[in-house]
Amino acid sequence: MDTLKEIKNKVLSGQMIGKDEALLLVNEPLENLCSTANEIRKHYCGNIFDICTIINGKSGQCSENCKFCAQSSFYNTNIEKYSLLDGEEILKQAKYNDDRGVLRYSIVTSGKKLNDDEVDNVCKSVRKIRKETNIAVCGSFGLLNKEQYKKLKEVGLTRVHNNLETSRNNFKNVCTTHTYDEKINAINDAKSAGLNICSGGIMGLGETMEDRIEMVIDIRNLGIHSIPVNMLNPIKGTPYENNKKLTNDEMCRIVAIFRFLVPNASIRLAGGRGLLSDKGRKCFLSGANAAISGDMLTTSGISIETDMKMINELGYEVELWNE
Repeated sequence: MDTLKEIKNKVLSGQMIGKDEALLLVNEPLENLCSTANEIRKHYCGNIFDICTIINGKSGQCSENCKFCAQSSFYNTNIEKYSLLDGEEILKQAKYNDDRGVLRYSIVTSGKKLNDDEVDNVCKSVRKIRKETNIAVCGSFGLLNKEQYKKLKEVGLTRVHNNLETSRNNFKNVCTTHTYDEKINAINDAKSAGLNICSGGIMGLGETMEDRIEMVIDIRNLGIHSIPVNMLNPIKGTPYENNKKLTNDEMCRIVAIFRFLVPNASIRLAGGRGLLSDKGRKCFLSGANAAISGDMLTTSGISIETDMKMINELGYEVELWNE
């Protein structure tokens, strides 16, 4: 029996593969790998597609030195800077997305973490959104503590986003102002508060395929089933401004291998998808089954209408998955 078929059968039987088996997939013919990953996706997830949108709720002036990020105060980038948005603006955008069939909306804020007053203001916004729309609310607020997460849970937040970004081994090359373990601690605090977790990483930071696989195995071990896969959009002024952009084939191979590792997850194409010539279509036939639509934090994205058309053409149905 060939390697690809053997690993596929193991995954379809309900067993989890490890790093060594995942690394064997790196050299498999791309077309076969992607079609097999898509078969696994259909087996575990059917044709459900989880689409979400984000709002940049607080922009720039971040105290952290993540080398990929235009919002870091360490780098000279041309982005708009502002404090936490007014609740009415956050509500307005939630209604806009709700009206277009989006089922999940995330408030994302810059900085290591929100302070208590900011958390209280976000709670007011979440409460309004839950009262006046049907959209589920997610948040990315940095390294909050359990009590802050409990407050957010109580007003209707259902999910917290906190990317590991890369492997434990590579993290120190990407950021030195906070640690991989601080992220994991915050994720565990959010879980303890009863919140669902969304966590993934950025491809193209100089990491190896082994780094990517190790990151996803850590995410899997944390019991996380929503995994954003970002592709680095090199921003002028950041240390990674000259990093080579990944190709469509590279992204397809990445999401396909991730599907083998986390067969029942929402593998979510996120930032950088607009750099792909087909806007992610091939990846959605290679194991990916979720996306962030609309604009990203500091870069333009793909319109909700364009994404909804593609999702329908591919035979997917928009539903919340792993809620």
